[in-house]
Amino acid sequence: MLKLADRAAQIKSFHVMALVEQAAQLEAQGRDIIHLEVGEPDFPTPANVVAAGVAAMQEGKTRYTAALGLPALRQAISDFYQSRLGVSVAPDRIMITPGASGAIGLVSGLLFNAGDGVLLSDPGYPCNDNFLHLVGALPQRVAVSEATQFQLTDELVQQHWRDNTRGVWLASPSNPTGTLIPLAEMKKIKWRAEQAGTALIVDEIYHCLSYEQEPQTVLSLPDAGNNVFVLNSFSKYFNMTGWRLGWLVAPQCHIPALERMAQNFYLSAPTVAQHAALEAFSDTSIGIYEERRATLAKRRDFLLAALPKLGIRVPVAPQGAFYIYCDIVELGIGSFEFCQKLLNSAGVAVTPGIDFGEHRAERYIRIAYTADESRLAQAVDRIAHFIKPYQ
Repeated sequence: MLKLADRAAQIKSFHVMALVEQAAQLEAQGRDIIHLEVGEPDFPTPANVVAAGVAAMQEGKTRYTAALGLPALRQAISDFYQSRLGVSVAPDRIMITPGASGAIGLVSGLLFNAGDGVLLSDPGYPCNDNFLHLVGALPQRVAVSEATQFQLTDELVQQHWRDNTRGVWLASPSNPTGTLIPLAEMKKIKWRAEQAGTALIVDEIYHCLSYEQEPQTVLSLPDAGNNVFVLNSFSKYFNMTGWRLGWLVAPQCHIPALERMAQNFYLSAPTVAQHAALEAFSDTSIGIYEERRATLAKRRDFLLAALPKLGIRVPVAPQGAFYIYCDIVELGIGSFEFCQKLLNSAGVAVTPGIDFGEHRAERYIRIAYTADESRLAQAVDRIAHFIKPYQ
């Protein structure tokens, strides 16, 4: 039998995908399923953005772009940082990638050798670990709790730093908890990484989806161009998941190496998607996105009020993204079993905490509020009836 590379066995599948498959089977049988599991906005790509993509195809704009992306799009992102966040980010520090996943792959390949350690929070986005495994690096997961808003702190970074630690990987807002890292704390972690001659990688994929405050970026910190790498995406705030487009902000001195890697790994990000994304920064599009952000905030507030009444504890209120991380330990049932039974019995699909790490993962589920409020109300009613026998 053909022997596979060891790394293939290290790449774990998502438990939620088994639930997605089960949900599809139930729907094929005529069951009504409320989908609150997959991290994808339910809003369609705005019509004007779609029209820009169609126009690009009709005009023959379907050939490769430069590996760094369309200059006009890199400039548009730079302008967005300035107009929306008041931060100056030179376009020559920005590169366009095939989804944020493309940026994660580039950063992992650029920064880490086999055996290098990278500090990440547990719970956290699991694909980061898998990209690190791909280059032979070692995820150094740090157990975090509600005491720190499920985020790494400078104190935790200091406590868990090892001789082989070569980077710190943060997410603000985070998946699965939707919590933020205060900029003051981010500044301390950045300084610690810089003093050690290592990188700080910040996932800001949800950073425009924040609710109590205006979006913030690590790039607003002094000297953020020295050792900071920022991942972002057109998937979440910009509602372009299937277009597969993201971007990376890196120190300018590392752009040539990243360009060489991009030329070899994927050549360029999807051309039509890049032309469509130019329209995503128009006043019309931003107006739509801001209305949708307000809608997400209302959905969040609805669930934050409803779930505790059911006996489902919400340890921390999410400040961004579109997820609520719920503690179900009092129900006496593990997260995956809970999700399976909730789907089959009540027709509500949510994600088990075991998809996001190991630290107390069996006691948590993630609910994505990616359905309208009427469907969320239905979901709450169904969950209420489902959990009665466990209370």
